[in-house]
Amino acid sequence: MKKIIFDAWNVVMNHNINPLKNIPHTHVRHLVMQALALMWCVAFSMYFTSIWLFGITTIAHMILLGAVAFTVLTFETAKRKPSFFGNYYTPSRSRAIYVGGKRIELDPNDKGGEHE
Repeated sequence: MKKIIFDAWNVVMNHNINPLKNIPHTHVRHLVMQALALMWCVAFSMYFTSIWLFGITTIAHMILLGAVAFTVLTFETAKRKPSFFGNYYTPSRSRAIYVGGKRIELDPNDKGGEHE
């Protein structure tokens, strides 16, 4: 049963498995998925004859699809251009510590951090 649900989900929602995989541009695939989500919002709202339900489901779909799009964008950026996120060791890290009111300079080659 679990496999049937998983496969059914992938056939509809996974753009690498469903027929949208034939659209070469990822942004266009995303736009088509949003249009389908809007269509289903309208369909369910009309079924329940509630314009409020339409508003709620439309907003919910936009939030969920936007979150998915942002996640994919983040993952793709991390894969293609990891330098975008910068370096862990920022210039603002202190290169000295104070012990008993006296400044002690740290080794300039030491990256710092409490776990090194």
